[in-house]
Amino acid sequence: MTTATTAGARAHARSQHRRLVTAMRHVPATAAPALPADVPADAVTWAETVAFGRYTTMALARGTRLRLADPDGDACVSLLLHRVGAPHERLNVADTVKVPWQAYLGEGHPLLSDAGRLLATIVADTSGHHDALTGTTTPAGNAERYGAGAAHSASPAGRELLTLGVLKHGMGPRDVPPSISFFQGVRVEPDGTTRFLGSAGAGTAVDLLLQTDLIVTLANTAHPLDPRPEFTGAPVEVVAWSDPADLAALAAGSLGPEHRRALENTEHDLTARSPR
Repeated sequence: MTTATTAGARAHARSQHRRLVTAMRHVPATAAPALPADVPADAVTWAETVAFGRYTTMALARGTRLRLADPDGDACVSLLLHRVGAPHERLNVADTVKVPWQAYLGEGHPLLSDAGRLLATIVADTSGHHDALTGTTTPAGNAERYGAGAAHSASPAGRELLTLGVLKHGMGPRDVPPSISFFQGVRVEPDGTTRFLGSAGAGTAVDLLLQTDLIVTLANTAHPLDPRPEFTGAPVEVVAWSDPADLAALAAGSLGPEHRRALENTEHDLTARSPR
């Protein structure tokens, strides 16, 4: 098939309709193939496979459950959260670590804004290898290690990819704070040095429950402490579905006092904003 003519180009473009590739966003999300067995297909709002070295972003509603999965065991997903309609309120990694008195992310961990509100909660986790301490890669660091760090290079830095993501929502570089990373873990040794754990292996996943409407931005790129000399990684699978009943279940569950206070702060703010 030739694309040298308008008719040929049109025919070629139309021949790609409904074609599936390894990394893509499925539209509509409910038609995505091979959804996890425990995910209600009719409630899916986002289904995508993000290739290594790429990014994605989506605005999701309160009560959404977001699953990130690492089927091959070599993804590293940097996450940002911004509040829809008030993007100045965003994921604050420092508070996410210090308020619940826990530096290591896992099931039950609250993700907090600097306003003391609960943005999301990790409600399931089969990996345990995550990082809220190191942040993502930078152009200078990638250029030194891999020879390039620009967004469209062969080894894009996480900060550049996250910047492209937030630009799609009217934000800019100053709206890219420190991020958290999933599927590549770190631990701090008694002497204060940071030890890279790497991956927990193939087939792990982490679920987030969104407490408010959020802009979710993800970058799948190398961890800054990954010792491998080559820019190496694997795709991440993203699926989100509406599950507002989980909000009530979370509120009725056993939460730490800091987690519950952050949840109450969020609910109070949402009530104050709602029309009477």
